[in-house]
Amino acid sequence: MIIVKRILAMLLAGVTAFSLAACSQSGAASSNANPQASSQQEGSQAEAQEDPLPDGVVETTAGLVQGTLEDGIYRYLGVPYAQATERFVPAGEVEPWEGIFVADSYGSMSPQGAISGVGGAADQSGTDNNCQNLNIWTPGAGDGQARPVMVWLHGGGFSTGSANEAGYDGANLSRDGDVVVVGVNHRLNVFGHLDLSAYGEKYQYSANVGIADIVDALEWIQKNIAAFGGDPENVTIFGQSGGGAKVLALMTSPYAQGLFDKGIVQSGATETMGPSFNTQESSTALTENILGILGITAENIEDLQTVPVDQLEEAATQALAQTGEQLQIPAALGDAYSMDWEPVVDGDFLPTNPVTEDSFADAGRDIPLLIGSNLNEWTGFFPSDPIPATPELTAALQAAYPNKEGLTAEQVDSTLIRLPILRIMSHKADQGGAPVYGYVFTYGDSYHGAEIPYVFDNLGEDAAEEQQALADQISQAWLNFAKTGTPSAEGMPEWEPYTRAGGATMLLDVQPELVHHHDQALLAILAPDYIY
Repeated sequence: MIIVKRILAMLLAGVTAFSLAACSQSGAASSNANPQASSQQEGSQAEAQEDPLPDGVVETTAGLVQGTLEDGIYRYLGVPYAQATERFVPAGEVEPWEGIFVADSYGSMSPQGAISGVGGAADQSGTDNNCQNLNIWTPGAGDGQARPVMVWLHGGGFSTGSANEAGYDGANLSRDGDVVVVGVNHRLNVFGHLDLSAYGEKYQYSANVGIADIVDALEWIQKNIAAFGGDPENVTIFGQSGGGAKVLALMTSPYAQGLFDKGIVQSGATETMGPSFNTQESSTALTENILGILGITAENIEDLQTVPVDQLEEAATQALAQTGEQLQIPAALGDAYSMDWEPVVDGDFLPTNPVTEDSFADAGRDIPLLIGSNLNEWTGFFPSDPIPATPELTAALQAAYPNKEGLTAEQVDSTLIRLPILRIMSHKADQGGAPVYGYVFTYGDSYHGAEIPYVFDNLGEDAAEEQQALADQISQAWLNFAKTGTPSAEGMPEWEPYTRAGGATMLLDVQPELVHHHDQALLAILAPDYIY
């Protein structure tokens, strides 16, 4: 349920200075009067309508929204962009509200699921199927400016996570680049990708409602972001891990065409998630297994609407492992078989996989792409057996990363993410459309997600001088890509697009370096049979 906080409509009358702190405290107050309904009130109410909106209050298609101002950045948290009244079906439009929605606290996030190979029970506090809300940071609400818009899609596969994490705070990025930053909450796991298309027209898009939520968010941005000082004609979507894979899904769906202009994928691919997504066969089998565990058939399919969240997630986790074994699907992490929640290639919402046999998805042809991975990724979390050194391997490792003293082959992410990223880049370049730019983040212990605080410039006050300098440079490259379609930063070499022939890749480190096919010999030794 959307919680709408109201303030007295009379606050809009005769206001010349606006105290955001005072308004937050009075957010629980309510009034039956609609400040936009002039037909029922005259005099002072009509005069209030003619006044400009107070500082920090913007008008959206559903009503007025009030943000808070901190260190020169307006933040609007938990702003609803759609409304899901049922499970497994596309969300509808937000019901308009009276008064002012005070956006000073995070909204609900999706119920949380599990990723194969990553244990731990999910915490369902603060979750709801109706989790379609945005967090927005802007330097100038309602100032008439048209700033580039950067829309962040969080990680966690398609199973877990939210836009509410502290590391995704967009204030510094917004301030650094004079851009509007938006984080998206949307449905995940069984709530976002349970394929019930065989059970009636109502559930035609159930397998992809998690991505359809993001499409709804992008449509809301087209209609409303100008009120927040953003340019709806310059929208970049960017995300890490599962968030990067979401970018690839949106670049594949015709339903998202025209809603964004550029894409950034940070470590957003494994062999079974990113270049490709779940098939109709596997998603159908998964649904049958879940329904079997719950004892639900076509005759009582609507009972799924009321199954307790924990029970539904437990059945889903069991069925994911069962279906993976049944269809011999390699788990994304580890050596077992297991299926993961992902979008489904249904021939409609997703006509193809992002990577096609000889090209890239048609919907992404004209979208410039910045994509890359980290040097170590998961090798520190899932240590592998040492790879015996040979003169050939040692030479290839040294040639690929000459400045990484003590680096061993098993510490390099060569197959989990780097190779699928190369396949995506190669097929995108083959398409002959908008350019693709490649990178590898190599600074320090470059584990999975290590680049995020550098992108958001959220290292904190204790960061070393060289770390802050690197954050300044990387965030600037991301910002310039969002502004122009070409990544660039002061002190960084000119960033060439990737092609199969050139193999241009930017190594992001204290001393950034543009290299060409830098790890080709190394990958040929570590994964000799891989074709990308």
